[in-house]
Amino acid sequence: MRLSAFFRAAAMAAAFALPAAAFGPVLAQTPAATSPSAAPPASVEAGGGDLQAAIGKSNAYTALMNRTLRAIQSWQRYRSWVDMSRGPTGRERYISYGLYSLYDVAGEISRAEAARGREPAMPELDETVGRYIQAYQDLAPLITRAERYYERKDYRDDGMAEGRDLHARMVPAAETFLRERAALDAQMRGFKNDLDGRELAAIEKREGRSARWQVRNIMISARAVMDLMPSNDQPVVDLKAFDAAVASYAGAVREMDRFKENNPSGVPLIESQASSWLGKLRDFRDKLGRSRGDVRRGAANDANWLVNSYNTMVSLADTAMRLPR
Repeated sequence: MRLSAFFRAAAMAAAFALPAAAFGPVLAQTPAATSPSAAPPASVEAGGGDLQAAIGKSNAYTALMNRTLRAIQSWQRYRSWVDMSRGPTGRERYISYGLYSLYDVAGEISRAEAARGREPAMPELDETVGRYIQAYQDLAPLITRAERYYERKDYRDDGMAEGRDLHARMVPAAETFLRERAALDAQMRGFKNDLDGRELAAIEKREGRSARWQVRNIMISARAVMDLMPSNDQPVVDLKAFDAAVASYAGAVREMDRFKENNPSGVPLIESQASSWLGKLRDFRDKLGRSRGDVRRGAANDANWLVNSYNTMVSLADTAMRLPR
């Protein structure tokens, strides 16, 4: 069974969940991620100006990445029906699929450009964001032209002349965009891991391992699992790494259980969802074990369920972090 066409987008967006104010809603079978809030997260209000500045930069970059995922989805849509080596001919069986239209990202680009010039200076990451913006701006107009071309069936009038021209230009532009996206993904993971640790420490210093600390700890561990979920391009899971991530998440759930023993009100909103997600993860892992990690052999529905359930948990956790202490 084929995974959702947006599964990799889900994993990527999950990887950049933001502290408290926006845990980074991800894509499962919906076409767009929600842009994170630009306001300083409540959970780090006493975490120091340097931490808040770093989170502000992370918010701006993550908003851009979430919103521009649409270009990846549109390109995947195009690739699903075109012979990439030959280009479009007009005789493709699924030519009506066309491409997805892109979103207006002018605001996200403007905020990301502003963030590049603000402290804390991160030369490598800031430079990569600049290249990513340029790559997107090179590709996006071509996708927009192609989307309209196939939507209007203009290829019936010009014998696919413009379609062939657009294909020749889109391929190298898309390759550059995807290469810059991969570089940005890797650098943002490191940036976010550092911010996660600093934010968790700031919460603990201010209020101990409170309910809010538990929520944040659960979501950091859940995102680490999401980082390892399969995709259409990479359907075979690294079982050793996946087991380690699930074990870490299970430890976070047990920590939440211990907290409830001394705090009857427990962890608001996400407690039940977090526990259910762990059970489903273990069922998923059992199926992966029987297929040597290949999600296509009977576990694709479970994978998509986990993504959708994670999305729900993201939203609940965001609300929980905003509750009065």
